[in-house]
Amino acid sequence: MNKIYLKYTFLVLLPISVMLSCRITKPYQQPEMNTSDLYRGKDNTDTTTIASMPWENLFADTVLKALIHEGLYNNLNLKVAVQKIYEAQATLNQSKAAYLPNLSGNASATRSKLSAASLDYPAGTTISTLTTSYQLGLSASWEADIWGKLSSAKRAAFANLLQTDAAKRAVQTQLIADIANNYYTLLALDKELEITNQTLQNRIKDVATMKALKEGAVVNGAAVVQSEANRYAAEVAIPDLKRSIRETENAIDILVGRPPGALNRGKLDAQQAITNLQTGVPSQLLKNRPDVQQAQYTFRGAFENTNLARTYFYPSFTITASGGWSNLQLNDFFTNSVFYNFAAGLTQPIFNQGINKARLKTAQAQQLEALYNFQQSLLNAGQEVSNALYAYQTAIEKDGSRSKQIIALQKSVDYTQDLLRYSSATNYTDVLTSEQSLLSAQLSGVNDRLQQLQAIVNLYRALGGGWR
Repeated sequence: MNKIYLKYTFLVLLPISVMLSCRITKPYQQPEMNTSDLYRGKDNTDTTTIASMPWENLFADTVLKALIHEGLYNNLNLKVAVQKIYEAQATLNQSKAAYLPNLSGNASATRSKLSAASLDYPAGTTISTLTTSYQLGLSASWEADIWGKLSSAKRAAFANLLQTDAAKRAVQTQLIADIANNYYTLLALDKELEITNQTLQNRIKDVATMKALKEGAVVNGAAVVQSEANRYAAEVAIPDLKRSIRETENAIDILVGRPPGALNRGKLDAQQAITNLQTGVPSQLLKNRPDVQQAQYTFRGAFENTNLARTYFYPSFTITASGGWSNLQLNDFFTNSVFYNFAAGLTQPIFNQGINKARLKTAQAQQLEALYNFQQSLLNAGQEVSNALYAYQTAIEKDGSRSKQIIALQKSVDYTQDLLRYSSATNYTDVLTSEQSLLSAQLSGVNDRLQQLQAIVNLYRALGGGWR
C-alpha cells in the first residue's frame, strides 16, 4: 500500500513540478544588437570579407609565415587558453553527472561497550555489555530536476565552454597580428638603419668636402664645424635604432615561444600587400570576431546563472535509499541480516538569512554587466575596423606625395651642395637644412610603408580573421 501511495504521489508531483519549472527558468534568447553603421569608410552591402581568408593567403613573406606557424604551435598564452577549454569541458561533464544518482558503498565493523549501571537491570542479572556489529551495504540519493536547477547549471557550464573556446580563438587572432606587426616593425627598423648608415657615410664625405672648401677659402670654419655636428647627429641615432631592433627581435621570439635571439627576415621593400580589402557587413562581426563571441557566451552563462539563482527559492525533491546486511556474527553474516530503507521528500527553504535573495540580486547584476560588456565589445570591434581602414587609406594617400617629396629634397641637397662649391649665393646652413629634411622624409616614407602593412594586419584582425 505504501509503495502504491508513493508511486502515485510521485506521478502527480512530477508533471506539476515540470509545469511550474517552465515559469521559473527562462529560455535563453540572444539580445538584440544594433549593428548598423558600426564602422564607416566602406560600402557596407557586400558580404564578402577578408576575415574568411586563411591567414596563409594574407602574407606572402615565407619567413613571416614560418614564424606564425611556430607561434601557433609554441606560444604559451595560446597553450594556456587550450587548457582552459579542457577545464571547462570537465566542468560541463561534472554538471551532466549531476543528473545521475549518487551511489556509495560502505563496510564497517563497530565494537561498543555499554555501562551496566545505565541499563538498570535487576540485581544479579548477568548480561554482556560488549558487542561487535558488522555491516555491509549500499546507499543512493537522487535529486529530481523539477525546477530546472541542474539543467540551468549544465547550460551555464556549456556557455562557459563556448566562452573559453572563443577566448582561445581570440588569443590566436591576436597572436597572428602581433607576430606580423612586430615583424613589419623589424623590417622598418632595418630600413631606417640602412638609410641612417647611408646618410652617415654621405655626411662623412660632407665633412671632408667642407674641409677642402675651407682650405680653398670657399667656406669658413663654421661650415666645417656644422658639417661635423651634422655627421654626429646621424651617427648618434644608430645605437638607438640597433637597440629597437634587438628589442623587437626579442619580442618576436617570446611570441613564438623561444628564447631571445637573432632572427632571419626579409626586406621591407620586398613585402607584397593585398589591395582588395573587403570588410563585409557590420553584422558579420557577431560571428567573425572571437572576442565578441566570447562576450556573448559570457552573457549567456550569466543568464543561466540567474535562472539557477531563481531555483533556490523552491523546494528540492530528493529520493534516498540504502540497504545491505547487518549482523553481530561473521560466520552467519548473510543469514537473516538484510536491511533497507527508502525515503522521498521535499525540502522548502524558509529562512536562510537572505542568502537566496542576495544570490539572485548578484546574478541579475552580473547578467547586466555581461550584457553591457557584450555591447561594448561590439562597439570596440566597429571602432577597430574603422581605424584600420582609415589608417590604410591615409597611408596610400601619402605614398605618392611622399615619393615626390623625397625626389624634390634629393634635388635640393644636390643643388645646394653644388651652389656651395661654385657660388657664393648659398651657405652650409642651406645644405644642412636640405639634408636634414631629406633624412626626415626618407624615414617618414618608411613609416608610411609600415603604416600601410600594419593597417592591413589590424583590419584583418579587427574583422575576425585568422582563427579558421
